[in-house]
Amino acid sequence: MSDNTLFIVFTAILGGALRVSTPFMFVALGECLTEKSGRVNLGLEGTLVLGAMTAYAISYHTGSPWLGVLAAGCAGSALGAMHGTICKLPKVNDVAIGIAMMLFGTGLAFFFGKAYIQPTAPRLGSIPLGDWTGNVQLATALQINTLLIIGVLVAIAMSWAFANTKWGLIIRMTGDSAPAAMAMGVSVDLVRALATTAGGFLAGVGGAFLSLYYPGSWNQGLSSGQGLMAVALVIFARWDPLRCVAAAFLFGATGAIGPALQSVGVTQGYYFFNAAPYILTLFIMIASAGSKRASRDVPGELSITK
Repeated sequence: MSDNTLFIVFTAILGGALRVSTPFMFVALGECLTEKSGRVNLGLEGTLVLGAMTAYAISYHTGSPWLGVLAAGCAGSALGAMHGTICKLPKVNDVAIGIAMMLFGTGLAFFFGKAYIQPTAPRLGSIPLGDWTGNVQLATALQINTLLIIGVLVAIAMSWAFANTKWGLIIRMTGDSAPAAMAMGVSVDLVRALATTAGGFLAGVGGAFLSLYYPGSWNQGLSSGQGLMAVALVIFARWDPLRCVAAAFLFGATGAIGPALQSVGVTQGYYFFNAAPYILTLFIMIASAGSKRASRDVPGELSITK
C-alpha cells in the first residue's frame, strides 16, 4: 500500500473507532456498575434495542433528538428496574432473568418500532474537532458526537466515585460481600436494584446513539449483538470504568477495519474483517476464562462465580 492509502485506512479506522465505540462504552459502563453491585444483567442487549427505538420515536414526534436520548435512558431504567425487582425474589437466577429481559426488550422494540422504520427523525449533530488540520479526510474522521464526551466523563466520575465516595464503597462492598454489607446495615437488594436501574439508563442512552447518530436510523437489525459483546468487554476491562472506555475504543476500531479496507478497494476477506469484533469477543472470553487477574478482580458476589 502507498502512504496515502495507509493514511486513508488509518483515518477511516480512527473515525470508525470514535463512532462505533460509543454504544459499546455506554452499555459496558452500565454493566460495570451493575456487576460492581454483585448482579449480572445479560438483558442489556434488549435494553440497547429498546433505547434505540424509543429515542428514534420520541425524536420523530417531538423534533428534539436530545429528548429522544432522555426517553431512551428512561426506557432503559424501566427495564433495569424490572430486572432488579424480579431478581430480589427468592430462588431467582440473574442470568436466566437477564436472558428473558433481553427477549422482552427486543420484542417490545420490534412490536412498537414497526411504524418508525420508514420515517426520518431529527438526528444528533457532530462536533468538528479536526477542521484545524486542513485535511478533509482527517477532519471527517475527527467528527464526534457529544455523547462520546459524556460517556468518557461518566467513566471518570464512576472511577472516582468507586474509589473516593461512600456510595462507591457501598456498591463495591455489596458486590464483594453481601454478608459484610448487611452487617453494616446496608440493604443489599436496594443497592443492587438501584445499580441495575442506573446501568439500564446508560445502556438505553447507548441505544439512542445507534438510532440518532450512527448509523442514524431505526431497523430491527440495528444492534448486531453489541449489548452482549459489552459483557465480555467488562470482563476484559476487569470491572474498571476507565478500562471500559479503552476496551470500547478497541472494539470500535476492530469494527471499523472492514469498512476502512473496503474504502480503498480491498474486498478480499471483507466479511472476515467485518466479523473482527465477534472474533475479538470470543478471544476475550476464552482468555478471561483462565485469567488470574480477572479472577482476582471479579466482584465476589456475582452469581456466575458461585
